[in-house]
This record gives sequence, C-alpha cells and structure tokens, in this order.
Amino acid sequence: MTITNKPISQQGSTVAQQGASMADTAADSATSAIRSTQNVANEAFDRLSDKVEDARNQAAPLLNRLSSQAEAAARRGADMVRDTSAQLRDRATAAQDTTVSYIREEPVKAMLIAAATGAALMALIGLMSRSRD
Repeated sequence: MTITNKPISQQGSTVAQQGASMADTAADSATSAIRSTQNVANEAFDRLSDKVEDARNQAAPLLNRLSSQAEAAARRGADMVRDTSAQLRDRATAAQDTTVSYIREEPVKAMLIAAATGAALMALIGLMSRSRD
C-alpha cells in the first residue's frame, strides 16, 4: 500500500473501493468456475446418456431374439410332453387291454400268477424290514 498525502478519510475510501473491486473479481471468477464446471458436467451427462441409449438400442434386438428363442423352446417342450403323454396313455391302454383279455382267456392261471406275485412282494418287504432292524 502506498502512502499518499490524501486525507485519511479518502484513503479509507480507496481501500474500500479496492476491497470491493477484489471481491467483485473473486465473485466473477467463482461464477465463471461454476459455469465451467456445469458445462463439463452437462457434457459428461450427455455422453453418458448417449452411451446408455446406444446400449439399449443394441440390447433390444438381442432381447427380442432371446425371447423368441425361449418361446420356441417352450413350445417345443410342451409339444414333446404332449406327444410323450399320448404315447404313454396309448401304451397303458394297450397293456390294460392285453391284461384283461389274458384274464378272460386264462382266469385260473391269472389268479395263480397274482397270488405268486403277491407272495413274492410280501417276502421282499419282509426281508427289507428285517434288514433295517
């Protein structure tokens, strides 16, 4: 600070003006820094938004294709279950018809086979229950 021959009241006024000027300069610098930071942040968000949009645009066809493939696989699985179920039902009906016709043709033999099968099953259950004890 330079000493001048001005009265003290004028010197104080000059110091106040210099202080105000410095405060204004600091405020302008801070405002400029904030605007610059906002611009950089906005640009970064714009780039990020573009990248997210690109990723979503690239992922949509892939997700659609995967969804279609999953639907087709589910349809094929349901068709296979339906076909297998029909085949098993046909085989069970054929076995039932064969068994009924055998029982009608050979009733005594069928009763003896049923009794022997029942006795074998009881013996097997008895052996299994003894082995657990």
